[in-house]
Amino acid sequence: MISLVFDLQKSLMKLAIILLWTASGLAAEAATETYAIDPAHSSVEFSVRHFLTKTKGRFQKFEGAITVDREAMEKSSVIASMETSSVDTNQAQRDEHLRKADFFDASKYPKMTFQSKSWKKVGEQEYEVAGDLMLHGVTKPATLTVKCLGFTQGMKGAPISGWEVHGKIKRSDFGMTYGGPAVGDEVEIEINIEAKRQ
Repeated sequence: MISLVFDLQKSLMKLAIILLWTASGLAAEAATETYAIDPAHSSVEFSVRHFLTKTKGRFQKFEGAITVDREAMEKSSVIASMETSSVDTNQAQRDEHLRKADFFDASKYPKMTFQSKSWKKVGEQEYEVAGDLMLHGVTKPATLTVKCLGFTQGMKGAPISGWEVHGKIKRSDFGMTYGGPAVGDEVEIEINIEAKRQ
């Protein structure tokens, strides 16, 4: 009888451990939310100096996802890619040149990709996001300033999040040196994102 009770206690203990482990796993999973970038309500823009003034452009085709834990935003991650052939500076001849080997070489390198490695809080809902930027066949570290604008319900009650992103890179770091000194080396990046929860 004592042996039977002992075995029953061991079985109940094992069951309790399994239930606790499962519950903690589900809680951790529930805390993590993934939001897919909505291109219809987002923009990826850049500007580069040309002689004295700045020329602005954007990428028309892009995608990405942001995974967040609202209780621990530093654990967040993001991956995004842009189609280099979709570059648009509102001037067809210049855009065609940008797609060629002097710049993006879009037929050879159709996408640029950013994948985060760490998030560091630097202000109210503002983070330094460090990661790897792959562009023109070269991968280099890049740091972006990301501001979380909040979470709410969008069309038909769908959960959405909003984000602003700013950063600077040097195009020469990625092997794009054509046009200097007429064309500036520093590229300013400005991204506005609305993302839908998956």
